[in-house]
Amino acid sequence: MKNFAVKTIANAGALAVAVWLLDKITLTGDNTGKKAVTLILVALVFGVVNAVVKPIVKVLTFPLFILTLGLITLVVNALMLLLTSWVCGKLHLGFHVEGFWTAVLGGLIISVVSWALHVLLPDED
Repeated sequence: MKNFAVKTIANAGALAVAVWLLDKITLTGDNTGKKAVTLILVALVFGVVNAVVKPIVKVLTFPLFILTLGLITLVVNALMLLLTSWVCGKLHLGFHVEGFWTAVLGGLIISVVSWALHVLLPDED
C-alpha cells in the first residue's frame, strides 16, 4: 500500500510540473485545494491507465520498440497521457491535454520528473 501511495504522489508531482510548464495541459479548479484533489484523482487515473493499458500497448508494439530503438516509448507515453485526458473528461475532472505534440512533450516531462521523484521518495524496496 505504501508503494502505491508513493507512486501516486510521484505521478501527481510529475503531472503538476507538466501542467506548470505547458500551457496546453490544463488543470482547472475553483481554488488550490480543489486543484490539489483533482491532481491526485488525475494521478490515480494516470496510474490505472499506465498499469492496465500501457503493458498491452507495449506488447502489441514490441516490433516497433526494436525497430525504433525504444523511441516509440515517447509516442506510447503521449498516447497514455491523451487517454488519461479523455478518461478525466468522461469523469468530469478538470484535466485536459490539447494536441498530440503537447502530449509528447508532456509525457517526456512526466517521465523525467516521475523518475526523479521515485529516486527521492522512500519506497518499500
